[in-house]
Amino acid sequence: MSGTSLDGVDGVVCEFFSSDPPRVAGFASRELQPALRAELLALNTPGDNELHRAALAANALSRVYAEVVFALQAATGLVPDDIRAIGAHGQTVRHRPGQFDGIGYTLQLQNPALLAEATGIDVVADFRSRDVAAGGQGAPLVPAFHLDWFGGSGRDIALLNLGGIANLTLLPAGGGASGFDCGPANALLDHWCQRHTGQPYDAGGAWGASGQVLPGLLDVLAAEPFFAEAPPKSTGRDLFHPGWLAARLSDFADAAPADVQATLARLTAHTAAQALLRHAPATRAIYVCGGGALNAALMRELASALPGIDVLTTDALGLPPLQVEATAFAWLARNCIERRPGNLPAVTGASGPCVLGAVYPG
Repeated sequence: MSGTSLDGVDGVVCEFFSSDPPRVAGFASRELQPALRAELLALNTPGDNELHRAALAANALSRVYAEVVFALQAATGLVPDDIRAIGAHGQTVRHRPGQFDGIGYTLQLQNPALLAEATGIDVVADFRSRDVAAGGQGAPLVPAFHLDWFGGSGRDIALLNLGGIANLTLLPAGGGASGFDCGPANALLDHWCQRHTGQPYDAGGAWGASGQVLPGLLDVLAAEPFFAEAPPKSTGRDLFHPGWLAARLSDFADAAPADVQATLARLTAHTAAQALLRHAPATRAIYVCGGGALNAALMRELASALPGIDVLTTDALGLPPLQVEATAFAWLARNCIERRPGNLPAVTGASGPCVLGAVYPG
């Protein structure tokens, strides 16, 4: 999995059993080199010769995916014949479901044929397009996995993924699941941190915590219509990009950069908390995953916005925050191989359940 944050590629070995619960047997991660990260970011917006550039970036990203697979094999002692399939999400560079022609599209860059060739293992890729073809958003896909992996607790809980974008899964005590994207997370935080400190992210949220929240700016940011839209809904860098932020900072030219960072953290926590309270007010615990779970300042903001609700990381559920999304796509790959639906139409808005993914034989 390489998410919207573009900080690296995470991989897991996930073992599924016929009766016992599945388990994660290995984890590996590789950072994206600055040049590849910059190119993938640039491909989020129209530019010169982008078809050629996208094809080469897809090749480069697939080589990093292969490195992660080899690292997992080295760590676990597994050989290609031991692995049924690789679930490879690809890097989202455009996400416009339902737009333009009534169908729209979602585009995840990678070269799954190259990954299959390099590893000798079947690759399952392109998980989102079938849901979009069925009239859905193609996102979020993780609620179906969350329901299968974390459901049945007997109480109202929620999961919040704080990657580049924040998405929320609601798991009521009575069963079932709902979920949706609720706003920006690390996509804007990392951009602002990189621009003003030269660091790729705000480690622990320390820089942002040194600033003060700007109420006027927070109001301007929170006025974005997306936050008030009813689910099903999804978003990405197509909306929450540096230009979006720059336009809203035009009246705050004298703001200290650390104060803007503090305000962006408050925006992420505030919009996620408001979405939870609006759609699942009986929730008693929220479990956070993704890179944002390691941002102590952001976690404090979230806890402050949700008094009376336990704010924990998914460590408390037995799955470390940085392994959740990669495990989700292993689960989705397993579903594809076994011809099981991978989407929840109530979440994505698709016309019905769909088997998600395309298989590239190894």
